[in-house]
Amino acid sequence: MGEINVVPYIDVMLVLLVIFMVTAPMLSQGIKVDLPKAGAEPLPQSKLEALILYIDREGQMSLNIGNPKTPLTAERVLEVASAAMRREPERPVLVKADTAVAYGRVVEGMVLLQQSGAKKVGFVTEPVAAQAHPNAKR
Repeated sequence: MGEINVVPYIDVMLVLLVIFMVTAPMLSQGIKVDLPKAGAEPLPQSKLEALILYIDREGQMSLNIGNPKTPLTAERVLEVASAAMRREPERPVLVKADTAVAYGRVVEGMVLLQQSGAKKVGFVTEPVAAQAHPNAKR
């Protein structure tokens, strides 16, 4: 008999497929924030991964470096962001803040990012539906 039985290989591949399908949704990291809606154009894609400062509903800050669900003190945010900016000075820097956060807390986060060496700080927002925006082109 000169044929290779491929049925066991197919079984292994199907098991691996199921494992990856179950674990893939768990790999997404981040914290839950209710983003403000704005009709801004998306930023151009960068080859470097963006440094994102998360500010949740309670005003706690965290970064996407390490575990984004772990709240950080202002000193720790400055320390981690400074290290990241020293390694990659051209890295894009974004703030992803909940709509319920006080404006002053967002400004505090932006100041920390600027002190760490960020030249520009952008905001992450949710897109506005085309019909709801008064300046939308039809």
